[in-house]
Amino acid sequence: MENDEILTKALSFQEAFGSANIQLVRKIDDLNAKKQEFEGLDTDLRDPSIIAADVAAQIGFFRKLKFQYLEQNAKDKYVKSIVSNIDDAPIVTADDNRALQALNEQRKQRLKDAKTRLADIQNRIRELAPAVEKDYAHVKSSSAQAASLSQKIIDARLALSRLRQAHPTPRLTEQSATQTLAEQDVQIQELDDEKATLQNNVREVKDKVKQGTLQVEGLRIERAEVEKSLKVEVDDGRWLPLYDWFTQALSVHRSIMNMESLEASADNEIRLTYRVDVLERRSRIVSITLIFLPGTRQLASVEVGGLDNTDIDVTELIDAHVPSNDAPGVIAAILARVRKEA
Repeated sequence: MENDEILTKALSFQEAFGSANIQLVRKIDDLNAKKQEFEGLDTDLRDPSIIAADVAAQIGFFRKLKFQYLEQNAKDKYVKSIVSNIDDAPIVTADDNRALQALNEQRKQRLKDAKTRLADIQNRIRELAPAVEKDYAHVKSSSAQAASLSQKIIDARLALSRLRQAHPTPRLTEQSATQTLAEQDVQIQELDDEKATLQNNVREVKDKVKQGTLQVEGLRIERAEVEKSLKVEVDDGRWLPLYDWFTQALSVHRSIMNMESLEASADNEIRLTYRVDVLERRSRIVSITLIFLPGTRQLASVEVGGLDNTDIDVTELIDAHVPSNDAPGVIAAILARVRKEA
């Protein structure tokens, strides 16, 4: 209510200021009109010093002209009084001259007083002009500021009404927001604990997978040695049960690890193909090619296929396991990364 009264007073003050006939504003218009009158004159006359010199010269000329007129008029009257008849001649006595002189002195004194008052008024105008101009600028800026503030108040009220329409009751209070924040903190703490538990479980599973992979690799080495010995001693019947057991163990490993195929594409390359379950009823075929240095068992590089249309990056895993010649570890790490991020 108080803001409405202030706004009404500001608007009324602005309207009164705009409709007031302020002399300073009118003088500005008169000055602009005088400037338009002198636009057709020579541009040199617009200089105040030149105009002042010209005016002083014209005043001196008119004074001389007035003196000459008075002199000629006095001579004319004197000549007429001499040459004319005594009856027709005007009689000018000493009393008349003294009366005229007294009247002239009075008029001079009034003229001097008027000039003094005019000079005082001009000095006061010069002294008061900056203050008046400052007050006028202050009033004008205050009026513009009042108009701007009134418009801002109207805009703020409109924005407030829009916010109230966009957010009807019940609105979120500080107490309810604080309570919601506390509940969210508790939920975040619970999620952090659950995340830590899951990370521990994942670490344990990775360790188990790594151990299983090492066991599988050991079994592969044993199988290779067994096959080599079988090639040398095919007729020896003692190797057949061991071969059957190893073949069955390899089949079990393939079924557990979802290995699709194992083939030697070259003398120093082994290609392993796995079927990785990524979603329900969906799987992804991942091929891992182990490349060894020729004539050695030193792992040189690893190539992974089947991840072209995904964002899975296994480069760091390969770089971490290849220098240590950890082929089982790199296979287990790649399969774990695919199962986690696919």
